[in-house]
Amino acid sequence: MAIRHLDRQDYAELGVLHEESAEMLRRWLGAREITVETFENSLERLDQPTHEGLVICLRDTGAIVAGVNINNIVRGSLQCGTLGYTSYASTTEGLGLVLQFVFGQLELHRLEANIQPDNTSSLNLVKRLGFQREGYSAAFQHINDQWRDHERWAITAEAAQTANH
Repeated sequence: MAIRHLDRQDYAELGVLHEESAEMLRRWLGAREITVETFENSLERLDQPTHEGLVICLRDTGAIVAGVNINNIVRGSLQCGTLGYTSYASTTEGLGLVLQFVFGQLELHRLEANIQPDNTSSLNLVKRLGFQREGYSAAFQHINDQWRDHERWAITAEAAQTANH
């Protein structure tokens, strides 16, 4: 696996992946269509210092297996961000690379993930990566015309380093 920044040329491949996975992802992310306009808006948002947009790719072919956002990056005394991702295949190794990027190149200290309680695949993924459950947020995010509860998970740079040794 490898990671790289999201690029304008990724539009077509991500569009196909999104369409192929729409039914599976709709429950967690809501009904969203990727159009040129929405993709350009995402690139514009990701160009801000408070966001990073990455893709996880297969090292041998370069095929995209996941899209990853680090959102709401706060500097100063917090040095934290929030993880968001859309996975089209197994991404444990790829998200491990994202953690190395977040705690290395971005120099963040803490990364949070908010996951719906019945999204067992995502919950198991963050557990494997060393995230710790920190709480529960009722009515946290509006998805598919409903306010959805989420569990709050987080990992610090020190915990990520310990989890990888």
